[in-house]
Amino acid sequence: MARIAGVDIPKHKRGVISLTYIYGVGRSRAKEILATAKVDESTKVSDWTDDEISNIREAVGTFKIEGELRSETQLNIKRLMDIGCYRGIRHRAGLPLRGQRTKNNSRTRKGRRKTVANKKKVTK
Repeated sequence: MARIAGVDIPKHKRGVISLTYIYGVGRSRAKEILATAKVDESTKVSDWTDDEISNIREAVGTFKIEGELRSETQLNIKRLMDIGCYRGIRHRAGLPLRGQRTKNNSRTRKGRRKTVANKKKVTK
């Protein structure tokens, strides 16, 4: 496996796809990186030469990726929570932020269902 930006990228996949294993690199950015490094997109990682890998490492180094990007994202969320804006409050409560309904869906954010028992009726 080739190691780029602290991530082992798979050898058996094409270059564009394997670069997306790096946090912060999607398909379009992977294409941009390979174009900057002058490497063919369809070439498999196992066929890359040492010079090509070093060129790719340099091209990847120009972007904010992996740990730096994760920490920036977490700091942005923390800032929203600290100032107490709507999005920050929703983050704090673990609810969806972008106007989605919560009556029926949003199980990913809310977690598993917590069943609440009904009030028992008094029988005479």
